[in-house]
Amino acid sequence: MRMTVADVMTTEVVTVTAATPFRDIAEALVTGGVSAVPVIDDDHHVLGVVSEADLLRKEEFREQFCREGYRPPLRARLRHPGARRKAGGDTAAELMTSPAVTITAGAAAVEAARLMDAHDVRRLAVVDYNGRLEGIVSRRDLVRLFLRGDAEIAAEVRDDILDRALWVNTDGVRVTAEHGVVTLSGWMERRTEAAIAVRMTGRVNGVVGVVDELAWKQDDSTWQGR
Repeated sequence: MRMTVADVMTTEVVTVTAATPFRDIAEALVTGGVSAVPVIDDDHHVLGVVSEADLLRKEEFREQFCREGYRPPLRARLRHPGARRKAGGDTAAELMTSPAVTITAGAAAVEAARLMDAHDVRRLAVVDYNGRLEGIVSRRDLVRLFLRGDAEIAAEVRDDILDRALWVNTDGVRVTAEHGVVTLSGWMERRTEAAIAVRMTGRVNGVVGVVDELAWKQDDSTWQGR
């Protein structure tokens, strides 16, 4: 079963508005136990995100180091090109990163992971199709996918992949799982079917790896597609 963002996201979200002052944002982060907060308008549309890093840039680029004529280190300028502007910000509108990287609740969890990696962020605002906030999904939420029990993983491989998705005889296949690594052993009729079973097993949520010990009765890989 494909795991979606809705399955892992947090729906109780600490938020701020564009006019929220610096100190109140810091308090929201601390009391909420979060590392970032979405900035929303009166209709719950997501305008941006303010993170701990955005607030800490006041320290990195504080006035005594940003006096007239001073240029921060090149590494800092390249890493955060808008850092000096944000360092002078006093409200969420001035501090936030905008536009926010967002995703919908119905998207696959793996898509959320790819978006985080592509944009180098630790969390995504989850929005509806009108851009209104529905929740937050973080890297920690996605990591929980790998905490599924071995018995649960093996049962899903057997029930959803072998017995339903393949539409071929899989009675000869044995499924075991240990620490998230699934071993497929036994036999199938065709080599191509065995390869598909291995590939689909690797896509099951919580699977860390797949050990292919399947044999086959007919090697159809040489004429497949002719």
